[in-house]
Amino acid sequence: MAKGTRFATILDGLEVVMGLGIHPEELAAPQRVILNVRLEVDYPVPPAEDRIEAVLDYDFIRTGIRELVAGRHFNLQETLCEAVAALCLRDERVCEVTVRSSKPDIYPDAAVGCEIVRARG
Repeated sequence: MAKGTRFATILDGLEVVMGLGIHPEELAAPQRVILNVRLEVDYPVPPAEDRIEAVLDYDFIRTGIRELVAGRHFNLQETLCEAVAALCLRDERVCEVTVRSSKPDIYPDAAVGCEIVRARG
């Protein structure tokens, strides 16, 4: 691609309440999970118009993640991150995605999380 056609689209700090985990207390009730997503997006040319139709819409990511986590319980953060990455890669303009999940309430002194990077191809 020509120089200047790749942009990063970032969804940072999306808080969802969802089923995630393998421990009895995690299976018994939903918990807070924080998701951060960074998409490397290629465009044929830099967007010339100041219109949302010219770029990847953040709503696609946010809404898709909310629908994904509402529909099931995930045992592992790794599985959750893979599912979010697959969702993001559905848009053919996305060439790479970084997904980070965090469970902030497991320990009183630390959050636990997972991060993956997936690329098209």
